[in-house]
Amino acid sequence: MTFYSFFRDVYSLDTLDTRLTTSSKTPSRDANEISKSTSKDAVKSTDLPPGASPARWRTPEFYFYALVFIIAVPSMYNAVWSVSQPSSPHYKEYEGLLSDGWLFGRKVDNSDGQYAGFRDNIPYLSILLVVHPLLRRAYNSLTTSSSNGMSTSNSSSWDATQHLTSRINFDFVSGLVFITALHGFSALKVLTILYINYCIAMRAPRHAVPGATWVFNVAVLFTNELGQGYRFSRLTEATAPFYAGSEDLGKFLDGWGGLIPRWEVLFNITILRLIAFNMDYYWSLARDRAGSPIEKKQLDPTSLSERDRVSIPAPEPCFTSFKTYLAYILYPPLYLAGPILNFNDYISQSSHTPHSITTRRTTLYGIRFLLTLFCMEFLLHTAYVVAISKSNPDWSTYSPFELSMLGYFNLHIIWLKLLIPWRFFRLWSLIDGIDPVENVVRCMSDNYSALSFWRAWHRSYNRWIVRYVYIPLGGGPGGGMGKVRGILNMLAVFTFVALWHDINLQLLVWGWLIVFFVLPEVLASIAFPRSKWGHNPTAYRMICGVGAVFNIMMMMAANLVGFAVGLDGLTGLVGSMVGSTAGLVYTGGACGVLFVGAQVMFEHREEERRKGVFLKF
Repeated sequence: MTFYSFFRDVYSLDTLDTRLTTSSKTPSRDANEISKSTSKDAVKSTDLPPGASPARWRTPEFYFYALVFIIAVPSMYNAVWSVSQPSSPHYKEYEGLLSDGWLFGRKVDNSDGQYAGFRDNIPYLSILLVVHPLLRRAYNSLTTSSSNGMSTSNSSSWDATQHLTSRINFDFVSGLVFITALHGFSALKVLTILYINYCIAMRAPRHAVPGATWVFNVAVLFTNELGQGYRFSRLTEATAPFYAGSEDLGKFLDGWGGLIPRWEVLFNITILRLIAFNMDYYWSLARDRAGSPIEKKQLDPTSLSERDRVSIPAPEPCFTSFKTYLAYILYPPLYLAGPILNFNDYISQSSHTPHSITTRRTTLYGIRFLLTLFCMEFLLHTAYVVAISKSNPDWSTYSPFELSMLGYFNLHIIWLKLLIPWRFFRLWSLIDGIDPVENVVRCMSDNYSALSFWRAWHRSYNRWIVRYVYIPLGGGPGGGMGKVRGILNMLAVFTFVALWHDINLQLLVWGWLIVFFVLPEVLASIAFPRSKWGHNPTAYRMICGVGAVFNIMMMMAANLVGFAVGLDGLTGLVGSMVGSTAGLVYTGGACGVLFVGAQVMFEHREEERRKGVFLKF
């Protein structure tokens, strides 16, 4: 194997997630074989699949684009490198936010509290990644019985039951130990919320389950924020007149808050699993429980397709078992940050390990994670964009080029700080025998469509939103009024998304901006349908390139407001960039570079189609 072929395998879509290279309707055993043949034969095939166009890489147009890349990319990085040097006149303003580093003898920008919490605990998390799967294997070897002497069908059923029981028992105990270590006595608060949600699913009238589930969980989002995690010292104040030592008891309990005392900060991801469990159970009751859907469809339970794993209800005893419910909600690899796995899929994979999990694929995925982690370390040691934005700088002292690159690389840091934990926890889950959805498919700089971006970004959350929010609201299929309804539904969806992330006005504005910036893309797709430009595909590609530039600018603006500099900071950035002749000249040049980037993105997706991969993002 050459270095090129190894590098290509590491960064292939099949390594990232086999769901990207096979249909969700394909049985997992067949999907695994298809993905293997695709990765081996795609580069050898010269036949174009339907809908794919001939390659343009070796044309004068793309040679010119390559020249632009050779000049632009180093210049972009050099802009943030130069303002991150100790010799920069701005260095003293943010030096106090930097920490001692380990690369190139430089300081490291570890000023982002969210990522710092993960980065500082990587050694301990790495131990968990190794020890937890090893303990499971040891437990399985001690508890699993043999199925010798049984018929093939009975043996398969017996093995599935054994496998499921073993996983549930281990996940139940390890989940309780995990949240106790994470949250200390506050684990009791988590378990109380989980129990109330479970009671809603099991004891509320069937017709009231969806409404009660949503009201309760949205209320928990607000009360967690307003109550700041319900500190024991505050809870015991009510008993102080009756019990003199209650305040001391409250302080003692608060003092044992575990590794993450502020449990409520990371509880939002658990809210999604609570809603998923209740809704999956509610929908399972609406089906005919007289017969198994697997038997009715004559499906192989050991090789269900990804769609069937998600949609076919788990057996009723799994839903009604509180132990199984806790094992699912508290599953350690996915508890803190996901990816999000619904209950049906969790039970299916716990019964039969999916064929997509192989030693080679998991190893390549781990190597890809390590390369991404090093990329982040390199940026944090050489581009101090987060510290600069946190130091409340005078934006007018930076050139328009420096300003735009500070914003651009700030967004890359945000993208990486979310990507890395998601991939770490998914890697842990893969090693442990569960294959959740890959959360991030495209690089941040490989997005030109707002709609496509949200399909590929935090993908498990996007799929959760579609299944539990967007479709129940009515979706938005078709053209005309269907798309208008879709926009209104998206407004409701992104309002929830913003509130789910954090209850503050800045993120609410971000959510509404996303919908506002999606609207031009929807209208443009109606005004310029691809079907009417079949006679002139090059002109259509150029029109799409202009629209892509506008989309990219709007997406950057919305995400800078929501996650980086806020509305005031964005106003300062934009004012500095367009408030002078030099700024306007630069902005025009930047739009030209973005246009080139969009054309390369288009061709990248065409290259995927030539390999038989047709993604909607």
